[in-house]
Amino acid sequence: MVSLVDELVLLAYDDVSGRNRAHHLELGLGGAVVLELTMAERIDVVNKKIQVVDATPVGDRLLDEVLRRVADDRPRKPAAVVQRAGKGMTQPVLDDLVSRGVLQFKRDKLLGVFPFHRYLPDDPAVEADARARLVAAVDAEAASDARTAALASLVYALKMHAIVFPARSHREVRKSLKAIADGSWAGDATRKAVEATQSAVMAAVMVAAASAGSAQSG
Repeated sequence: MVSLVDELVLLAYDDVSGRNRAHHLELGLGGAVVLELTMAERIDVVNKKIQVVDATPVGDRLLDEVLRRVADDRPRKPAAVVQRAGKGMTQPVLDDLVSRGVLQFKRDKLLGVFPFHRYLPDDPAVEADARARLVAAVDAEAASDARTAALASLVYALKMHAIVFPARSHREVRKSLKAIADGSWAGDATRKAVEATQSAVMAAVMVAAASAGSAQSG
């Protein structure tokens, strides 16, 4: 099973350097979890808060762990669930992708001295499929399925357009991504979750960026 969480990480990590290029990736991963569980009809937005409507596991270890935590918790606003779901998720997702043969893990040294980790494609087809769907959706300014629309909304919220579409006009791509996220591609429940999650991720990113700016100036 390839999830939105997997696809977002694969798009964020550079295929040559093996490093993450997306700012605030974990917030996006939290949003991806919320959208994945919504599309699986496990959670819903009720009275502007996320509630579990079916606690049956979906069969993905990381998603099921978040589902269990949300079920054990009180209903919270999307922003809170997004932040909690995404916290500390990047490394487990990377490890899972490596174990499945989608990514390969390499240890390297910067300037021959400073150690760092790289995650490079081992099965490029998974990321290629996500990119192809996004390209088709951006070209048409519409998505043919809820999963692609949800992924587009996360790319838009995290401002990853320059990463995914480096050779295109950033302004035009963002316009298309917004149109996709706002389009009539899904039922009310998924659309409501996408709108709430996109807003939550964008708000959380703004807070995180402002906090980082304050810390640097202080």
